[in-house]
Amino acid sequence: MASNASSTFSRLTILLIICLPLTSSIDFNYPAVFNFGDSNSDTGNLVAGLGAELDLPNGQNYFQKPSGRFCDGRLIIDFLMDAMDLPFLNPYLESVGAPIFRNGCNFAVAGSTIRSATASSFNPFSFGIQMAQFLRFKAKVQDLQAKSTKFPKYIPARDYFQKALYMFDIGQNDLAGGFYFNTLDQILAGIPQILSEFEDGIKKLYDQGARNFWIHNTGPLGCLPEMIVKFGTDPSKLDGLGCVSSHNQASKLFNLQLHALLKKLQGKYQDANVTYVDIFTIKSNLIANYSRYGFKHTLMTCCGYGGPPSNYDSGIACGQTKVFNGSSVTAKGCNDSKKYVNWDGTHYSEAANQYVASEILTGKYSDPPLR
Repeated sequence: MASNASSTFSRLTILLIICLPLTSSIDFNYPAVFNFGDSNSDTGNLVAGLGAELDLPNGQNYFQKPSGRFCDGRLIIDFLMDAMDLPFLNPYLESVGAPIFRNGCNFAVAGSTIRSATASSFNPFSFGIQMAQFLRFKAKVQDLQAKSTKFPKYIPARDYFQKALYMFDIGQNDLAGGFYFNTLDQILAGIPQILSEFEDGIKKLYDQGARNFWIHNTGPLGCLPEMIVKFGTDPSKLDGLGCVSSHNQASKLFNLQLHALLKKLQGKYQDANVTYVDIFTIKSNLIANYSRYGFKHTLMTCCGYGGPPSNYDSGIACGQTKVFNGSSVTAKGCNDSKKYVNWDGTHYSEAANQYVASEILTGKYSDPPLR
């Protein structure tokens, strides 16, 4: 009887997380949002920019088709846009369908890093390139405004660039990629340079009139099935949650130094709002206490191949079909993604994203704290 009651409670918790609208204790009052980042907030730039394809079951739960998001549905940024009563952000690189940028634009691209891209990078759209794209976007908008009054439905109003919220969720790939080529000490030693490049981008935006900055720190990298499969085969490398200790150590140091940088910028740009959001703590709490929030699996991929304990194989992405050892295999989705924290080995499920967004909106994981 107790087991049945617990199971019923878990199902109800999941339904409440997914079905109820997010309530916000934060007064989000911005006319537009400009977002910069990686796959944690990419709403279609990689797909548009490189002609890449995402297959079902990506997008199955909300969009009923692949939407350019590495998820079964919505991302954290989608839920935050809902909380601001603004439409989902269109990707900057999407040219088909007369995309509307009235309330902002998304420059985030899956696989992007803060550091400049190299020949071995996943894509060329580093943070510096995203900054350059924004500057071109702004200049083009201002040019159109000067020439015609025909475009108010499609482009931000002149004063939106100063009043907008500038959001950032980037840096995870700088750390994750580093572990394939460098030691932990080398990765930790490189963090100041990574953040120096990030600071340069913030300064460019500030000089352009941006005054509202919203920065997510990086999550527990070592708890992604992709990292556990690659770097966690030795149990001594894992922590008490089953996550790769070295990767989470790097995430923590990155976040510590990012926080210090933003405290500095809070003092330097006193006419600006610089908000640090502790995503690491929110996601770590979810992973440690997943059953409390209605989840059943935390370190196993919903959409993958290979079966327990991780159901992840780096050779076959979610939705793909490939020939392994003479047999055709498909990385299929699980029966109920709402029970999984992780979607495809690297990215979180829609249910997990909505939980994270709901915690962000309490304001208690922000510095300065939000009311």
